[in-house]
Amino acid sequence: MKTSLNDDALLDGLLVVDFSQFLAGPLAGLKLADFGARVVKIERPVVGDLCRYLYLSEVEVHGANTLFHAINRNKESYSANLKDKIDLEKVRKLCAKADVIIQNFRPGVMEKLGLGYEQVKKLNAGVVYASVSGYGEEGDWKELPGQDLLAQARSGLLWLSGDDGQAPTAMGLAVADQLAGNIAVQGILAALIRRGMSGRGAHVQTSLLEALVDFQFEVLTTHLNDQQNRLPKRSSFNNAHAYLSAPYGVYPTKDGYVAIAMTPVDKLGGIIGCDALTKFDDEKLWFEQRDEIKLVLADHLKAQTTDHWMGLFVSHDIWASEVLQWPDLFKSSSFEALDFFQDLNLGNGHSMKAIRSPVRVDGATLKSPKPAPSIGEHNALIEREFDLTD
Repeated sequence: MKTSLNDDALLDGLLVVDFSQFLAGPLAGLKLADFGARVVKIERPVVGDLCRYLYLSEVEVHGANTLFHAINRNKESYSANLKDKIDLEKVRKLCAKADVIIQNFRPGVMEKLGLGYEQVKKLNAGVVYASVSGYGEEGDWKELPGQDLLAQARSGLLWLSGDDGQAPTAMGLAVADQLAGNIAVQGILAALIRRGMSGRGAHVQTSLLEALVDFQFEVLTTHLNDQQNRLPKRSSFNNAHAYLSAPYGVYPTKDGYVAIAMTPVDKLGGIIGCDALTKFDDEKLWFEQRDEIKLVLADHLKAQTTDHWMGLFVSHDIWASEVLQWPDLFKSSSFEALDFFQDLNLGNGHSMKAIRSPVRVDGATLKSPKPAPSIGEHNALIEREFDLTD
């Protein structure tokens, strides 16, 4: 595997001006930066992006916020008070030269600043302008906080995880922000392709809510075409997917856990020596009696170790996996071969571990040692290069 794609970056020469904060918008900027774009993060003087002060835990590395570096590495920072006429004019000049602009403020905020899409379009007709909101630009929810957990709650997603009878269960990651950021990148790249062919810019819009509805497109399509209008029914035991039959789920073994995906129940029973499961030879029963089947299977799998069961599953081509925690994942040869880690250079001989872009191009990984910038770190460079001062 090539170590890094630095000399032939896919988006080399592309200027991205990123007004966004927290996760969804900055994640879109991060993805573009990893592809080689130059991303200039616009921040308030002194305060900067509020994400600088949010922590996932008490972890700090040489005084650095690991969360902020994870999202904003490989970028430059330009600090400007957008309520100050002089600073605002400098930013407008920068926007006039940008290929891409990203913002994730509530609807109307950028327009009040004179930096909405239609306003910027007059300065830069070919700009690709990406807006990420919480719930879209219209409707009763448009002014509500576009926060990840709140978007999960409104999207219906919380009724798909956890067992039947349990409270609605949130996903353990900021899934709305991350999906919306990646969807914004898809739209940006598609708009850039069209611009390359026609010269036309575009306003790319998405929201946390749209990202989460799209995330559920498979099960929602089923629901929308169900004449009985049934809501998803979670298993009362070991639920992993409300619309899939037994044995789909995660099961304890003697010393760990195994995950089992779509597998004929009677075939599985024969392989693991569980006569009680071989009797379920009618596919309809696998959903109608999935809780009963799962309970029988769970009791049987507790008798042997994970390695024992995985040996049987692999030899019989059963869709199953041991359940790993991060240290075990990192030790696997498959993960090591992906070369997924990179070091960020914090200066003064210090570094921080980070995850690289998940994309490889022509066998090369997309890595950069560039950490997140300090507030306004690149003001002088950017003002000189783009002639922002009078």
